[in-house]
Amino acid sequence: MRVTKAKLSDVARIAGVSPMTVSRVLNGRGGASPETSERIRQIADELRYQPNALARGLKSDKSGIVGVVVPDIANPFFPEIIRGIENVAMQHGYNLLLCNVVESADREINLMRTLESQRVDGVVWCSARLPEKDLLKALESFKAAVLVNRTVPPQIAGSIMIDYRAGAADALRHLWDLGRRRIGIIAGPAASRGAMERLEGLRMVFAELGAEPVATVHCAPDVNGGMAASRELLGANSQVDGLICYNDLNAVGTLQTCEALGIRVPEDISIIGFDGIPLAEFVRPKLSTLHVDKYGIGQLGMRMLLERIEGKFVQHSIVIRPQLIARNST
Repeated sequence: MRVTKAKLSDVARIAGVSPMTVSRVLNGRGGASPETSERIRQIADELRYQPNALARGLKSDKSGIVGVVVPDIANPFFPEIIRGIENVAMQHGYNLLLCNVVESADREINLMRTLESQRVDGVVWCSARLPEKDLLKALESFKAAVLVNRTVPPQIAGSIMIDYRAGAADALRHLWDLGRRRIGIIAGPAASRGAMERLEGLRMVFAELGAEPVATVHCAPDVNGGMAASRELLGANSQVDGLICYNDLNAVGTLQTCEALGIRVPEDISIIGFDGIPLAEFVRPKLSTLHVDKYGIGQLGMRMLLERIEGKFVQHSIVIRPQLIARNST
């Protein structure tokens, strides 16, 4: 049997008051005596009355929803960011609409159109892959936006940046201090802004040291990408004694390649990853990495977005420096 949902007018009729009074009471804006307000709330509860969120959003020009866009939900880097976003969002009465791009620029554009049609109050966009022109065009559709790992003019969106240049520089100096001199780079996706910034940091330190990488190979940012890139690099350069990887997933793939080829880690080659995902501690040997506080990034990003939704522009940009964690792989 179909159940008819209670309407605001039903609550008003039973309570003997106007619909306007019911609306004001249930939205916490007063409008009735304490006794009448309590009776209205009790009747609404008994009828299981649920306010029409869409109608309320149209009146207030707020949907109570924020969009979150990530390049790949299967990458352990992003769920921790999402948890941080959700923690702050729930405290302020917001729900999340999560969009998984799966590393596709076309899908990224389509998902942004979906978020626009859902009238989200703002968007936290993680590691956008779109070219600058397309990114700026997409951001025009949102009242408030925060980018993680990308920057645009501050009037368009705030940003939470990871200092990939500094992190990559720390990784190279760490290997150099260990006596590694033939160092290769597993560079991740060529279209990734973070990958480009890592390479900039590495070039700076190589120039200071009067050296250069043995080889640089781009790849997908996952375990299989790391396996394929390391096989290519090590197959052509048998004397490599150090590898700096785009992320921990690439580094785990590289560990698997070394095991398959009989290359000992760290005796024959030192390997270092990036991001500090939990998996890095559980592989053998334990993986050295540049740790990033991903949960904290999510919290900071959502707080910045809330400020922008409210029209406050207290902070436009935050930069997070990764922390070197040396483990058995180096």
